[in-house]
Amino acid sequence: MAGEVQLTTRKIVMKFPHQLIEQPIVSNLVKHYDLEVNIMKAKITPREEGLMILELRGEPADYEKGVKYLDELGVNIQPLSQDIVRIEERCTHCGACVTVCPSGALILDVKTRKVLFDEEKCIACELCVPACPPRAMEVHY
Repeated sequence: MAGEVQLTTRKIVMKFPHQLIEQPIVSNLVKHYDLEVNIMKAKITPREEGLMILELRGEPADYEKGVKYLDELGVNIQPLSQDIVRIEERCTHCGACVTVCPSGALILDVKTRKVLFDEEKCIACELCVPACPPRAMEVHY
């Protein structure tokens, strides 16, 4: 439709200092920046750096304002795809990872018999890491 705004959807890794654990960061993203937040993974422990993997969705201007808010708080954010890595030279294309991938990010190309990795579909569940015999899949947070 004419005039309809295309929503931005991004998966990010959010690392924040332990001093921010008590702050309602996610609540503020929803309340003040009108973003939909899907918490995909979280590790928040007192006196340690916090880690969250989020999917954020909203209008582009709201998304940018929300990211600016996180930056001003001292939260380190980066795209999720930077953290899920396949070491190509290690991959033997055995397909073990394909059988455990719930999102379809890892698929077997039936023509080439090669395993393909679609970073956009990856949800960082980490099931592929222990399933991979040659240890070609790595997660870096």
